[in-house]
Amino acid sequence: MKIALFSDVHANLPAFEKALESIDQQKPDAIYCLGDLVGYHIYPNEVIGEIRKRRIATIAGNHDTKVKKLTEQQLSETGKNYAYGIIGQEEKKYLATLPAHIQVDFELNEDKLKILLVHGSPNRNDEYLLEDKDEADFIKVFKDAGADILCFGHSHKPYHRILSETIGNTTHYFHAINTGSVGKPKDGNPQGGYILLHIHKNSGKLYADSLQVQFVRFDYDIELSARAIENSPLPDEFADRLRKAY
Repeated sequence: MKIALFSDVHANLPAFEKALESIDQQKPDAIYCLGDLVGYHIYPNEVIGEIRKRRIATIAGNHDTKVKKLTEQQLSETGKNYAYGIIGQEEKKYLATLPAHIQVDFELNEDKLKILLVHGSPNRNDEYLLEDKDEADFIKVFKDAGADILCFGHSHKPYHRILSETIGNTTHYFHAINTGSVGKPKDGNPQGGYILLHIHKNSGKLYADSLQVQFVRFDYDIELSARAIENSPLPDEFADRLRKAY
């Protein structure tokens, strides 16, 4: 089974178009978006339109839920709020319907495998699950959510961390996977990114090697995208962040 997961497009249409081209070439069995379609760029309606046209299952990121919390005064402002003020009414209605989580269950022999897709964490879409999080605290997040594999975005920094807990003679593995960002990386690499999950049947158990995580980076016209920001009422700093990936 091959699953494509991406997050944090942030209205960067040039990056999103290249991401979709790359995903199409990979021919995944399923595609999921982990939120933050909007914010920081000028193409929120186009990105939402493409998501809807392709019927990509999507959850709400913190920027997606932020839209309905802004006042009319805030939505009419220039500066950073301009990115939300240009979102169309139908697109706002769509964002308001997005779920907080998506759960994907597999049955491998007699055992069940639970993948939980969130934006930030199972508790809040604006909570960071960083790679250096204390292991015991991280495992508690998994156990509280009842998840074996937790996929998320929000920090824009991709990683795959395997955690384990041994009780008696049994070791259980937990996979924490950050998809990175399609449209606004923050790891020093300005290429857009997404992941492919390859799930292997391994005696029905989730061992450390039962899951392969493939990090895919792709080129897009960063200058074209950055200049579009600079030619808009958005802060020029947003363009600089695209170029330098911070």
